[in-house]
Amino acid sequence: MKLNTLVARWFLVGALTVSGTAAMTFSAQAQEVPLEKKIALLNKNRDQVGTGDMLRRFFYGDLLPLGVQPGGAGMVVNLYSKTNDYTFSYCATYDVVVAIKKGRITQFPADEVK
Repeated sequence: MKLNTLVARWFLVGALTVSGTAAMTFSAQAQEVPLEKKIALLNKNRDQVGTGDMLRRFFYGDLLPLGVQPGGAGMVVNLYSKTNDYTFSYCATYDVVVAIKKGRITQFPADEVK
């Protein structure tokens, strides 16, 4: 009985170690995506549910709110990436990115954030 317990514990430790390594590898790969690919992926999927999650993963800790304006499903927030010099217009109601532009933009044109 003690041998079974010992084997079970070693199995659990091994499984947890392997899953932890896989998770660290995945998160490291997500952070190593070049800026051009991040912007292209966000542009390609713009206005689709879930792009807000992509935005948060790609620019974690780097987004500063610049302002709020009418658009999306009521209001959108313009978020600026100081490191990469891009502004994103984000609709929190549907968790979507609705506009992307290079530079610091406080107000997007109304037709871009509808």
